[in-house]
Amino acid sequence: MSASRRSVLGAAMAAPLLAQFTGTASADTVEPGTLGTVSDGWIEVRWTEQAQALLDRFQAVVEPVAPARLVQDAKGKAIRFPVRSGQGDPAPADPAQAHGSGRLDGGVQFRTPDGTVRLTELEGSLGDGLASGKGVANGIEVAHRAVARPEWHEGVLRTDNVPLGRPMRVRITDVPLRPTPEMVETLGTAFGGTGLTTATVLGHVTAEGVYTPPKA
Repeated sequence: MSASRRSVLGAAMAAPLLAQFTGTASADTVEPGTLGTVSDGWIEVRWTEQAQALLDRFQAVVEPVAPARLVQDAKGKAIRFPVRSGQGDPAPADPAQAHGSGRLDGGVQFRTPDGTVRLTELEGSLGDGLASGKGVANGIEVAHRAVARPEWHEGVLRTDNVPLGRPMRVRITDVPLRPTPEMVETLGTAFGGTGLTTATVLGHVTAEGVYTPPKA
């Protein structure tokens, strides 16, 4: 596999890792103090059989970079990342409107017979229902925009019952991630017949954290 294909493979499989329930591409332009913060959080990404098949095709092995860790159970394999920091609005009343920005601790690496792609310093964003993000791949900063669409309405949302304006723990589970048309085209160009479509679920995201609303 060529270096360019290894790079695209790493980008393709890393994209779901960058989907966070506290993100939007325009978050940095929001006036300071208008967004809430996220603390004591983590994000877990569990990839599907379709994603595993793509990894197997290139003999790729996924490994966490500490403090991220591998989770393996009856449902399969996942990687859990601590959330270093986050700001935004998880929009408990309508998760499809979630927006903000966030950073993850640790990383992930993809080992193949031809080399290793190591991704760290992961930053995620979410806006208009599209996930994007950036990170450092083998020492080079890379960015991805609108590569995945989290289907929030298919996840299960739980929140603490607290008075309005107080911090509350938010957890959303089993949110499917499907590639955008641009991502499907990119993968098709790089790998040929992947069999992926915009309906393909590449992974499921579960996220939890304490959301503290902005001060009135």
